[in-house]
Amino acid sequence: MKIVVQRVKEATVEIGNETSGTINKGLLIFLGIEHEDGQEDIDWLVKKIIYLRVFPDEQGKMNLSLKDIEGELLVVSQFTLHASVKKGNRPSFTKSAKPELAKKLYEDFLKTLQNDTITKIQTGRFGADMQILLINDGPLTFILDSKVKL
Repeated sequence: MKIVVQRVKEATVEIGNETSGTINKGLLIFLGIEHEDGQEDIDWLVKKIIYLRVFPDEQGKMNLSLKDIEGELLVVSQFTLHASVKKGNRPSFTKSAKPELAKKLYEDFLKTLQNDTITKIQTGRFGADMQILLINDGPLTFILDSKVKL
């Protein structure tokens, strides 16, 4: 699994003309799932998300986690995170999980994340064409890959 984490002042996901999820101060998570992923990947990423110290303390240093500030979460599935552009100019998505597996793991990810945090999680809709509006705070953006645990 691969995620892009953005610290945001606010973020909204829209599907068509409807708002699917919206948050204020917190983290926007783009989640990419590949066919080799499982619960171990979910558990590792959830722990990282909850305890990632990216919010400023009283001195302005990044010492506080999402849990510390009781921040909000918006999770959006994004299969393109596993795209390969090594050959030619058209992305290949052969590493991305098939929709049936990806949807199950996406739902498992949301359940695990919800079990480990007090924050209500906002989401997009799996497989939908979505528009994401956000104010990146910093800007701060991090990429985490459960297959590269360094």
